Amino acid sequence: MPATERDVIYHRPGGAALQARLYVPDGKGPFPGIIGVHGGRWCAEDRLTNAVIDRALADSGCLVMALDFRMPPAVKYPLPVADINFAIRWLRANAQALSVDPDCIGGLGTSSGGHQILLNALRPDDPAYRRDHDAALDAVGADLSFVVACWPVTDPRARYAYARERGMDLHVRSHDAYWADEAEMDAGSPMRIVQDGKAARLPPLLLIQGSADVVLPPQMSERFADAYRTAGGSIELRTYADQPHTFITKDPEGASSRQALADIRASVSAEVARSSHHRET
Repeated sequence: MPATERDVIYHRPGGAALQARLYVPDGKGPFPGIIGVHGGRWCAEDRLTNAVIDRALADSGCLVMALDFRMPPAVKYPLPVADINFAIRWLRANAQALSVDPDCIGGLGTSSGGHQILLNALRPDDPAYRRDHDAALDAVGADLSFVVACWPVTDPRARYAYARERGMDLHVRSHDAYWADEAEMDAGSPMRIVQDGKAARLPPLLLIQGSADVVLPPQMSERFADAYRTAGGSIELRTYADQPHTFITKDPEGASSRQALADIRASVSAEVARSSHHRET
């Protein structure tokens, strides 16, 4: 049977009721959990943006929690990252009620959502990412067992320069809406965090990238993959020929999208099995 879907309110920072769409697999569990983070240049889209990916993962046996979070103009970095951090803690705190394995919670993000889930994966206890949190969840961990990042913004300042050079006005305005300045882009850069040895954790990572993506600087994902390996992290970069930015959600029935979804499911299944084996031995 296909997964069932329902919405919950998981957080009320500053009175804002933040919703998540839960995709609950058929069966009794406990299920692996996945926090889903949408893209949209940090400033647009919602929890339903990646429904095709979220449903595929839920149908393969994962409970997916796809998030709404605060965005500009209401807030700037790092508050959206902090909302995502809270969601990880919320899912772990509610694991028993949701039949989720609290020791096997991963993350999936696309584009700017890939950026934000990576920050949480690399620095789950960064004080900047714990703002507006309920103190009751302080003791609940925010670490992720694995991450899938699809066409992520891994180097915000390099992407900002690229967008300005190419006259990508909407993307430039989105950077300006989310970030205070270029120094903050460096502080919130997964690439800089990894290169400078500031990552507290390096969970196994699958990086999905289209070769015809002109929304990101060329080879951004390749450079990040090299830095991640050099830092000692396990990463697999999958590149799909002639595919643009957001190709899975743009054309979910295309051959490359179907292959990418299969690759994501296989990678998650492998990480779940590895996590289970590690705990049993």
